[in-house]
Amino acid sequence: MDLALLRTFVTVHRAGSFTRAAALLGLSQPAVTSQIRTLERQLGRPLFLRQARGVTATTIADELAHKAAPHLDALVEIAEAGLGEEFAIRTLHLAGPPEFTAERALPALTALTRDDGQSIALRTSFGTAEETLEGLAAGHHDLAIATARPRGALHTATPLCDEEHVLAAAPRLAARIGRGMLLHRDAAPSLEKFPVVEVHESLPLVSRYWAAVFDSRPAVSATVVVPDLRAVLACVIAGAGLAVLPRYLCEENLERGEIVALLDPPVPPLRTYFLVVRTGTLAMPHIARAHEWLLRAAVDWS
Repeated sequence: MDLALLRTFVTVHRAGSFTRAAALLGLSQPAVTSQIRTLERQLGRPLFLRQARGVTATTIADELAHKAAPHLDALVEIAEAGLGEEFAIRTLHLAGPPEFTAERALPALTALTRDDGQSIALRTSFGTAEETLEGLAAGHHDLAIATARPRGALHTATPLCDEEHVLAAAPRLAARIGRGMLLHRDAAPSLEKFPVVEVHESLPLVSRYWAAVFDSRPAVSATVVVPDLRAVLACVIAGAGLAVLPRYLCEENLERGEIVALLDPPVPPLRTYFLVVRTGTLAMPHIARAHEWLLRAAVDWS
């Protein structure tokens, strides 16, 4: 059986789409379709059923993928590594949200860039969860940090850590709000009288906080919108408004009294980060090493 046909088959099986598989393989969609049809003729069985969006694997396809994929992944790793190049520096393409990647992931991965015979070169991209996962699927990234667990067999996701969210404001604004009256569930209307700083017009962080703490939707629009939580923090310190911030990002500012936590809910709102790879690529040592390194580092990210 032609290995090229098997490689195309495994890619379609993981991607769940001829179009996405074609992008990953650098082929045209008709070429991918032709290769799958050739393989189906050789096997005498259908492998995929076309759906409105993508394709669904048949039971024979699932069985073939289970048997063939590990061996194909191993062959790809041998081909990419090259014989006699075990000490070559491999490049890891990492993608994730700008603040978390800059503050958490990159410092943790710095040790892997040292000249110890197993060094990894890093290339980093920032983006939303949707952009990051699309880039991973298209082969632009090797490893992604996302705030949403991807669906389908194309990606493999591992929970990395939880991020606690804090509703904060500058001390002067906190005094105006009156922290004492914010300790009950009816505090939302009082808070909504004050300016809000957010990363997007849709208020993603404020909406998540309101749903978790007040069981409601915020009846407010943002006064300042800036697509970087570090800039949101700077605006809050300057007194531009209240905001929902990850505790890891603002912990030192809270300790110095530059900002004040407005509420202390019994169960603070959390957001989970996931470490995501294309299924099968953890067979590649440089990806597996970075993946394991981040999981170990995350144990101390509390």
